[in-house]
Amino acid sequence: MKNLNSVVVSGKEVLPIIEGGKGVAVSNGETSGAFAASGAVGTFSAVNADSYDENGDPIPVVYHGKTRKERHEELVEKGIAGGITQAKIAHEASNSNGRIHMNVLWEMGGAERILEAVLEGAKGLIHGVTCGAGMPYKLAELAQKHNIHYYPIVSSMRAFRALWKRAYGKRPELLGGVVYEDPWLAGGHNGLSNSEDSTVPEDPYPRVVALRKFMNEVGLQQVPVVMAGGVWHLKDWENWLDNPEIGPVVFQFGTRPILTQESPVPQAWKERLMGLKDGDISLNKFSPTGFYSSAVRNKFLLSLEGRHERQIPYLPKPDGVLTEALPIGPRQRPVYVEVQDKDRAEKWIGEGYTEGLKTPESTLVFELPDVALQIHEDQVNCMGCLSHCGFSNWKDYDDFTTGKKADPRSFCIQKTLQNVAHGTEDLEDQLMFSGHNAYKFGTDPFYANGNIPTVKELVERIMTGE
Repeated sequence: MKNLNSVVVSGKEVLPIIEGGKGVAVSNGETSGAFAASGAVGTFSAVNADSYDENGDPIPVVYHGKTRKERHEELVEKGIAGGITQAKIAHEASNSNGRIHMNVLWEMGGAERILEAVLEGAKGLIHGVTCGAGMPYKLAELAQKHNIHYYPIVSSMRAFRALWKRAYGKRPELLGGVVYEDPWLAGGHNGLSNSEDSTVPEDPYPRVVALRKFMNEVGLQQVPVVMAGGVWHLKDWENWLDNPEIGPVVFQFGTRPILTQESPVPQAWKERLMGLKDGDISLNKFSPTGFYSSAVRNKFLLSLEGRHERQIPYLPKPDGVLTEALPIGPRQRPVYVEVQDKDRAEKWIGEGYTEGLKTPESTLVFELPDVALQIHEDQVNCMGCLSHCGFSNWKDYDDFTTGKKADPRSFCIQKTLQNVAHGTEDLEDQLMFSGHNAYKFGTDPFYANGNIPTVKELVERIMTGE
């Protein structure tokens, strides 16, 4: 394998390895500090980052506000405090080696406020900001204000071109790199566009070549592309090294760092990763963000698939082919459905799925009474963790509502990610984000006999090509 040359990232020469940021509370100060101490780039997540009590235990995230807006303000305050805490931990653990980056989802609730406050409160401790899950046009402006490098996450040349022409081209000096995140292989939220087929993965090479070509056209020849999503063994990417079509390149690892000694995730999660098989990760569109996302196909995801399948169109009055009366709700008021759909609905009701829940798209989904009650409670308890939430119809500005019905086909993402990160509930009943290569934990000899490496050992292993 070709030699892996060091690269300049956020103003310092480092190994060509970046830890992918994973929220909620998965990429933290300990993991990112360890990556930096190993001469690479560590990334802590500022998405609802943890704070700790006097014993060093994570402070439980509990909201006391009576309204969504009040709870949202609590969420922002907690997010700022947690982000500053993790930045300080990362800085101390780094021993002033490598670089420390902060990851922010642009579509998280209060993203700009949290980003600015953490950068101010941890001034000088953070060297770069990575940002995706949306189109972060203001990222360059914020980076310039705080004199920090910025790294937009995109899934196509077209997305970066839009960012460049609208905003980044006016402030190119601190653009530290462009993260190409493969939408078919990366874990978490994925940037598939409406013109792309979620079932037909595309080779990342020509997509990155197109990105590099545009970058070169606007004078960004020396700005590295960060390849993210699907990266496991660097030997598999040897043809990308010293390749003029790709240019300077760095590799981001999101999934492998979860299975390290420093990783804060529960032991049960680590053990679950080692038992995954090829195909156990599902690309789905159940997220309340409206984006596709990749997660372990466990009991939680199967329940969402079932809910989606138990779905039929309806109207409040008969029209066209929707002519069959179907009584629903405690008062058994009729809605009108197609003939064959009435038969399907009555079958589901007979199986116990007696609650017909209305969606924003004039469909009904049928659920068990206790599940329907939990959906309603989660919607009522919304704390505004997203800028726009399809599940609860929250919006984090103006009148604080999307103006649409809350969508029961989704779920409270804040609740389940807190549960899975802190091990408070059964993993099978929670959302477990994961990259599609996670099954390789079970086939890679590096993890044989349940071996869980330190971050330093992982970085050393990656640098061998393995």
